[in-house]
Amino acid sequence: MGGINGGRLLAGAAAAGVLIWLLEGAFGLLYVDQMTAILADHGLGMQMSPSIIALTLVASLLAGLSVVFFYALARPRLGPGPRTAVTVAIGLWVGGWLVALIGYRMIGLYPVRLLVMWGATGLLEMILAGVLGAWVYREA
Repeated sequence: MGGINGGRLLAGAAAAGVLIWLLEGAFGLLYVDQMTAILADHGLGMQMSPSIIALTLVASLLAGLSVVFFYALARPRLGPGPRTAVTVAIGLWVGGWLVALIGYRMIGLYPVRLLVMWGATGLLEMILAGVLGAWVYREA
């Protein structure tokens, strides 16, 4: 049984992270008017400065790294391929996205409909990124 292939891990993580970043941007356009209005009602804003955009890329790359890293760890137990990638992606979505969405619901800042749409698009992002990252990743 081989170890984790660091170079392929980073390549898969980069591919998955960039895909997440692009999808977040595309899906964000669907919600920008709602989010802007909701935040304005609370005296908050959504200014996307270059440093904030850079942080969104860093966050997306970290998400990509997480999904590919845990895929690499799961491969020996669950087998290589898209089924394992989807399983890992769903697990990470539950532990990250869903927990965050529940927190947003608890503070009452966003309407449930918006949170459900965020959750659905986030799940799609994680699954697609997991499958892409798994496709790029290969064992050492």
